[in-house]
Formats: sequence, C-alpha cells, structure tokens
Amino acid sequence: MADRVHPVDIPSSSSNPPSSNNSGEVVSPKQPSFPSPTKPVQPPAGTYVVQVPKDQIYKYPPPENARRYESLIKRKPRRNCCCRCLCFTCSILIVLIVAIGITLGVLYLVYRPEAPKYTISNIAIKHFNVTTSSKISPEFDVSVRAENPNNNLGMYYRKGSSVKVVYSGIDLSTGVLPVFYQPANNVTIFQTALKGSNVILGSSVKTALRNEQKKGKVQFRVSIKAPVKIKIGAVKTWEITVKVNCDVTVDALTVKSKLVSKDCDYSVRLW
Repeated sequence: MADRVHPVDIPSSSSNPPSSNNSGEVVSPKQPSFPSPTKPVQPPAGTYVVQVPKDQIYKYPPPENARRYESLIKRKPRRNCCCRCLCFTCSILIVLIVAIGITLGVLYLVYRPEAPKYTISNIAIKHFNVTTSSKISPEFDVSVRAENPNNNLGMYYRKGSSVKVVYSGIDLSTGVLPVFYQPANNVTIFQTALKGSNVILGSSVKTALRNEQKKGKVQFRVSIKAPVKIKIGAVKTWEITVKVNCDVTVDALTVKSKLVSKDCDYSVRLW
C-alpha cells in the first residue's frame, strides 16, 4: 500500500515566525514602532494666538487706521493735476512761440525791412562859459537827421523820448524829440532844443574843455532814446525803443560851431 503525501504549508519569507529562546519560551516577533504624533506646544498662560487669513490682512486695515486709510483713498491726486497743467501751459507757449516766429518770418520775406539811419547834422551851443567859477546853464540846438529807407513801412515817433548831451560823464543839457509820423522812403531833419540848469563843472573838467577848445576839437556824446511804433500796411506794431549814441566833435563852444567829426550807432529794444 502506497504512502500518502500530505501538502505542507511553506511559511512566507516575508513573515517572521515566532522564535524560541534558550529557555524554550516562544517569543513573538516585534512589530515596527512608529513615532507617536507630537503634541502641540501650549502657549504660556495669558497669551492668545489669532490666525487671520493673509488676504484680510492686506485688504482691511485695523480699526485704529481705518479713518486714515479712508482719507488717503479719497485724497485727490494733486501732483498729477499740477503736472498736467504745467505740460498744457508749456505746450501753449511753444505753439505761440512757433506761430509768432512763422508770422515774423513771413512779414520779413514780404516787406524786407531795413533799419533806419540816424546822424547829427548840426549843433549850436549857447551860454557855455568855461572860465567862470559859478554854475552854468548851457544850451544845445541839435539837428537830428532820421532816414527811413523802407518802401512799405512807416514810423510813428511817440511821446516819452529823451535827448541829452554828455561830456566826461556829466549831463550838460536835456530835451525831447518832437512827436511825428515818418512815412516810407523819407528823410526827416528835426531840431530839438536842449537846456541845462545849474551844472557844476570841476576845475579839471574846465581845464580839459579849454584845452580842447584851443585845439578846435571838443568832443561830446549825444544820446537819444525814442519810443517808436512801426506801421505795416494798416497794422501798427507794439511800441519799441530806439537808442542812438553819437560821438560828435565841434571846433568851438559857440552858436557858430561846426562839426569836425561824428560817429553814430544805434540799437533797438523790441520789448
């Protein structure tokens, strides 16, 4: 009779079978130990921890700063308004300057203006005594020649002019120009009477005048300042100022004095 073979359960290699010690006691295998969850640290007594979401921290200010936050929100952007006004003003100024420049350029090309010419044609001197020790009151009758070489431009000589004769920095006589209109392509000679009053001359100035009179070369400066308006067609410009300085030399300090030399230059102030 054949022997029966019974199946035997093969223990799994992954399982740990119970083992026996030397005394014969069965020892079960040790289970793996897992770390126990750490307990949260308790804050000290009297301390409270409040957790607030981040979006609420940035969006809502604390109550003590709520009013300040509202005032900052409602405040108007003053700096932006000032910058806009400044930029707008600068833009208008630039446009005006460009427009004025274009207008002046067109007028120059159309009318081709030329500068007027001024010179001294005659001088008569009265009451100029350089031998007396008292004050003097000299008088000068000055003839000024004004030439307007423009074909289409007239000139209005207005009130507020001044003419004076100066020697060595001392004003001897003063006066004004007549008010008149000078048309285009015109030469006008106008005479102006200049008078001085209680002029004090030092001894050195009198000595220099006597020496120059002996040589027949006494030099003066005639300064003219005239407000003028220019007429362009039917339009008058704003008032400009013409300044003329003439260095003249006469042979004597008398009514019949003659001009030995003259040199005039002028400048125009537009504003």
